[in-house]
Amino acid sequence: MSNLKKINSALISVYYKDNLEPVIKKLNELGVTIYSTGGTQTFIEKLGAPVKSVEGLTSFPEILGGRVKTLHPKIFGGILGRRELDADVAQMEQHEIPNIDLVIVDLYPFEETLASGASEEDIIEKIDIGGISLIRAAAKNFNDVVIVSSRNDYSSLLNLLNEKNGFSDISDRKTYAAKAFAMSSYYDTAIFNYFNATEQLPILRNSINNGSALRYGENPHQKGVFYGDMEAMFEKLNGKELSYNNLLDVDAAVNLIADFIEEPTFAILKHNNACGIASRPKLADAYKDALAGDPVSAFGGILISNTEIDFETAEEIHKLFCEVVIAPSYSANALAILKTKNNRIILVQKPLELPQKQIRTLLNGIVEQDRDSVSETNSNLQTVTNVAPTEAQIKDLLFANKLAKHTKSNTVVLAKNNQLLASGTGQTSRVDALKQAIVKAENFGFDLKGAVMASDAFFPFADCVEIAHKVGIDTVIQPGGSIKDKDSIEYCNEKGMSMVFTGTRHFKH
Repeated sequence: MSNLKKINSALISVYYKDNLEPVIKKLNELGVTIYSTGGTQTFIEKLGAPVKSVEGLTSFPEILGGRVKTLHPKIFGGILGRRELDADVAQMEQHEIPNIDLVIVDLYPFEETLASGASEEDIIEKIDIGGISLIRAAAKNFNDVVIVSSRNDYSSLLNLLNEKNGFSDISDRKTYAAKAFAMSSYYDTAIFNYFNATEQLPILRNSINNGSALRYGENPHQKGVFYGDMEAMFEKLNGKELSYNNLLDVDAAVNLIADFIEEPTFAILKHNNACGIASRPKLADAYKDALAGDPVSAFGGILISNTEIDFETAEEIHKLFCEVVIAPSYSANALAILKTKNNRIILVQKPLELPQKQIRTLLNGIVEQDRDSVSETNSNLQTVTNVAPTEAQIKDLLFANKLAKHTKSNTVVLAKNNQLLASGTGQTSRVDALKQAIVKAENFGFDLKGAVMASDAFFPFADCVEIAHKVGIDTVIQPGGSIKDKDSIEYCNEKGMSMVFTGTRHFKH
């Protein structure tokens, strides 16, 4: 224990007073002089603890509707004064500035006010000035001062006061200082992003308070941490902790299923790609047909439903080894059977809007882009061949196109009757992607006659539509936009195939 210092005086000014009472009582028991202001002072007085007003110390009242309370040399001098520097000590004595050894301050609820839909005037008034200044000053002078900048640290402060009888050492103070600067940085980031939503300056600020260490990263020799509020998105009902690779697959699954809202849909994913998905009036049938798409890859996969999982579906799922099951809800008897596997991760997906920006590290920097939120409908389709697709074919085309959007490029997706038959994923050639999908579909016994083909990007040549036609595929959806679109269109017309353009490319890397 080094640089041990006693807490003789404290400044307390907080918005949130939850769990503050035990701290006040302990400080009073230790004989600590407490300075406070406004509602916090009233709160302390009601507890029966002696408290001195900030106004009494500064001889200056709160002004400007409370905008200026603690911004005064007698406050900041007491916090920033270096106890071991003779010049500082002399100046403080000259100006009758008392040392302040503990600062307990939190910040106005800016984010909460913003989220409530408040007016701009109310939002601006929740930009804290005095609090953030006190936090930074106390954190800067961690050699002498303890700074508690969040109600989440009241319990740890109470433990410190009890265990060390009102003293702190340098490691305590430095830890609290680090937390204080994290709080300050997070708060300023939220304010900047509020202003930049309209100003659109080419500046990136991102700050996340919640970090959870993972067992490891993508591989055992890599460290991994998840930054975010997982509990806001999911309720975990069973199983071990999610791994780095689980999180990647869960992210892919959540984004995929969000595009399927018309009828019960079940998807199975492996390595961020769907290996099976189907939409059916009955969820159990959707699961069975999704599994049929690739029962081999489904082993150890991530399963997701867009509707409540019932007992019949759960019975089928239980026959398969899978890492994670995700749904908006589960019937009681479905949950009972799924939970019999202790390590099976069961998640309830809560309603939550996903971020509209995507961020990725790249080279020595970061790239940001808008989320691909385009999901084509019938109105987006342009028939470019003599033969137009039927209503049933259009339904399959849109189904396949959604899958192509969420599959690693280059990809070609084959589907029929709202069921994934096969996809070619992550290939360097679109022809190779198609050939991979055909071989896979045939290996699992699917008849490709009457199936549709979707591509995430345009066909630069007619080779893909030619290969597709030879195995019985006669309906195609693609973005279009190649200088050789005409070649594919002419081949389709010659063979009586139908093809539609969407005008939107869906690369995914």
